[in-house]
Amino acid sequence: MIRHAHEDPELLALVRRYVTPERRYMKLGGSLLRMQSPAYDRFLRQLSEDAGVITAKEIATLLEGGWRERRTAAWLVVVSRRTEFRERLGELLLASEVCCAGLAYCVALASFGTPRDADLLGAYLDRYLRRPDLAYDQTVAMGALLFIDLNLKGDQAARFLAPGALWQQWLQGASHMQDTTDPASYLSLIRRLCAVVEECVEAS
Repeated sequence: MIRHAHEDPELLALVRRYVTPERRYMKLGGSLLRMQSPAYDRFLRQLSEDAGVITAKEIATLLEGGWRERRTAAWLVVVSRRTEFRERLGELLLASEVCCAGLAYCVALASFGTPRDADLLGAYLDRYLRRPDLAYDQTVAMGALLFIDLNLKGDQAARFLAPGALWQQWLQGASHMQDTTDPASYLSLIRRLCAVVEECVEAS
């Protein structure tokens, strides 16, 4: 069940503290890559500071909210390197209960970058590449899996990308995705966002 801030005082207080100041939740994604200094530097500094003070209980509460709360929480998780939330992020990605949060989960798993993170991304792709009717987070999950493969010298993505395998099948069935056939573009997005995470970690 998703908690709603407008009817949940505990969640509302956390939203006002961590999610909505300066519309943070809107910037945690591709738009972050278009920000310029000094606004960019200030944004990263504030994100890093909040990642350092938010408690595990507060993160867990945010992860029970809507997409804004979950997106923000995932970034606070990865910037603070709280790998204990790995499984929870994987569960939320697989469940796909809300829109607009999947990229944040994928960035976190890619940044953690262990074989277990690759397994969680693989489980998502196994399920949702079989659903060409759903334009969810298949592309960024593939980018995140490729990112981990490159860093670990692994090949988990290969089974999806082989000729005739699930990636190609999904693209063929998903008419809305016909112009986005190159996984390298999603790898590039994940790489750039993971670099932002590293900047935040170094700033803490």
